[in-house]
Amino acid sequence: MQPSNRPNQFTLLSQRRFAPFFWTQFFGAFNDNVFKTALLTILTYDALSWTSMDPGFLNNLIPGLFILPFLLFSATSGQFADKFEKSRIARSVKLLEIAIMSLAAFGWLNHNLWVLVAAIVGMGLHSTLFGPVKYAYLPQQLKKDELIGGNGVIEMGTFVGILLGEILGAVLVVHQSWGIELVAGGTILIAIVGWLFSRRIPLTPAPEPDLKINWNPITETVRNLRFSRQNRPVFLAMMGNSWFWFYGAIMLAQFPLYAKNYLHGDHSVFVLLLTVFSLGVGGGSLLCERLSGHKVEIGLVPFGAIGLSVFGFDLFLASQGYTNTGTVDFMGFFAQHSSVRILFDCLMIGLFGGLYIVPLFAVIQTRSDPAHLSRTIAGMNIMNALFMVVAALLAMVLLKAGLTIPQIFMVTAILNAVVAIYIFSVVPEYLVRFLAWILIHTIHRVRTVDISRIPEHGAAMLVCNHVSYVDAIVIMAASPRPIRFVMDHRIFKIPVLAWVFRNSKAIPIASAKEDPVLMEKSFSDIAKALEEGDLICIFPEGKLTTNGDISAFRGGVSKIIARSPVPVIPMALRGLWGSMWTHSEGNPFGRSFKRGPLSVLELAVGKAVVPADATPEYLQQQVQDLRGAWK
Repeated sequence: MQPSNRPNQFTLLSQRRFAPFFWTQFFGAFNDNVFKTALLTILTYDALSWTSMDPGFLNNLIPGLFILPFLLFSATSGQFADKFEKSRIARSVKLLEIAIMSLAAFGWLNHNLWVLVAAIVGMGLHSTLFGPVKYAYLPQQLKKDELIGGNGVIEMGTFVGILLGEILGAVLVVHQSWGIELVAGGTILIAIVGWLFSRRIPLTPAPEPDLKINWNPITETVRNLRFSRQNRPVFLAMMGNSWFWFYGAIMLAQFPLYAKNYLHGDHSVFVLLLTVFSLGVGGGSLLCERLSGHKVEIGLVPFGAIGLSVFGFDLFLASQGYTNTGTVDFMGFFAQHSSVRILFDCLMIGLFGGLYIVPLFAVIQTRSDPAHLSRTIAGMNIMNALFMVVAALLAMVLLKAGLTIPQIFMVTAILNAVVAIYIFSVVPEYLVRFLAWILIHTIHRVRTVDISRIPEHGAAMLVCNHVSYVDAIVIMAASPRPIRFVMDHRIFKIPVLAWVFRNSKAIPIASAKEDPVLMEKSFSDIAKALEEGDLICIFPEGKLTTNGDISAFRGGVSKIIARSPVPVIPMALRGLWGSMWTHSEGNPFGRSFKRGPLSVLELAVGKAVVPADATPEYLQQQVQDLRGAWK
């Protein structure tokens, strides 16, 4: 779907409402990973100088300690972000980061592992306090159609920051003469740069300044999660988000030892794996805006989940073909059999991870109660932490059980497939939107005209010409919010389409002659849906066109409006006539072949019509004018 004349998401980086915040979070992620990766690298490649503990155990323990504050303090940090002005919180968190890095410098210079571990916990606290601000800030400063792009840029920046931090941390710490000193001083300097950017973040008022802080993290955590569960779409998006961090925690925690013990690479091979993965996540995050058409497109989530399983499993298979046993640097690694395939799998895991995670963040931001958004994000962070702790424990158990690291990749990919199947069976809206997204990005290329006229909130009725069997799917994919369609009851007998429409809560209808009971039930269901604030879409012609022209609109529109006087929005599909989905003459596949792949079609949206003017004749004329001569 192609947005028309919308600014590129990168233009946000030139605006004060976004840029200082972006760079604040970028340098926070960057510093986290300079420090954390430097510590993991030194413990992997020079462990005996620091400790006698098993490096594999430490590689899973240290990330676990980093996320411990998320469990303990997320509930409190969510309340802070709802109660206090957000730029003030950001500046305070950055000052805390300077203090923590100063403590870490003492640990580096004195070779004191446990001081460094304490600093790891401190940086976890820093991220815990900043997390609810990070995602609650965006909906306050960005328009709804900027959220996908803004989230994409934030995720790209986060993972580029992670990438550069991992590279710098791994490179600096092994510097022969001044490695430790460079890491100690560099992390303090980066923290100061982040604080300077935080001073430019614009004022962002607290949504609930009178909130009374509950200092008990246990009761507040329980209350947070209970509140989030009341909003099912948001809670399931939180679960999906947490699963991504479970998946990522297992995969990334294995990279140091995978690079050293399985690929027989030096630290540059480890850095190469991290680079490729992080570039994938950044690329996938940025792709979301283009693939979603500037709207919250949850259809990308199943697409991302499929990629995570396919390429996670293929990483296991590619590893089986890697036979090198001699130590290599990153250039030597490229010369080995299966190395390119391993890197491609890491890139694709990252890319599909970006496609998976960005829409989920946008769902949480747009469907949560604005006054409770920071606490909802905090609740998600608690769940993320729990999932990541379980991931670390599972990885340690699997290693103790004798599984190789590639086998852990395989187990994770299979678990991801099982979880994805469960989530999408419980919430079929994701899969329905995915099928709709696939349709309009493979067979057709859909453009929208004035799609913003579809209201973001509240009840309304959409009326449209009826050209093909996939009209509802095209409209569903183009709409910025869910729509309930009124469909001919016979559609529910068509394989695949029946499943799609039933799970998108379509309302079947029949004529009074065919089934008067069903017809009356349909009008009652429509009235109830409108009363609940839903969007209803009907095709007033009552049948597919047989010649491409618009038939007379029937009187059902008047009956609905008389019972539920809501605004009526005319729409017109143009360019579908002659496709394989229509009743036009000739072989359906032959017609589609003649049109070529990705044939263009448009959905044009007219101005809302007040109920008093919404007669069948007037609405038909509005739709006719919108469609014009292009069938």
